[in-house]
Amino acid sequence: MVVALIAGPGVIGIGTDLVEVERFRLALTRRPTIEARLFSDAERAYAHRFRDPTKHLAARFGAKEAVMKAMGVGLWKFPMRDVEVVKLASGEPILRLHDKAAALAAQRGVREWRLTLTHTDTVAQAVAVALG
Repeated sequence: MVVALIAGPGVIGIGTDLVEVERFRLALTRRPTIEARLFSDAERAYAHRFRDPTKHLAARFGAKEAVMKAMGVGLWKFPMRDVEVVKLASGEPILRLHDKAAALAAQRGVREWRLTLTHTDTVAQAVAVALG
């Protein structure tokens, strides 16, 4: 048997986050301005296309925290809006980092990201993998 290994980017870090949808809904209700502080206009527009945008926003919030964990930094090391989740036409979610988040990722040697999101009516989860 011959096994071939293809060299690829190395894993710098893996982060995951689980968000309780109802708890997140309560936070958004109590502080209406928080949605604009956490999410880009495009993220909010995407989520509000659905009957229940909170599930989609919760998954994106989880992605932002998962990115921080994958980079090995504390939460709120940079503004949440510096991490943006974009959905490609294929349906694949990708990450776009801006400003402080992008600078920190470059400093840590991150060249690529992999992201997966999932949610039910009660929980949303994100897993982010930082590759160098």
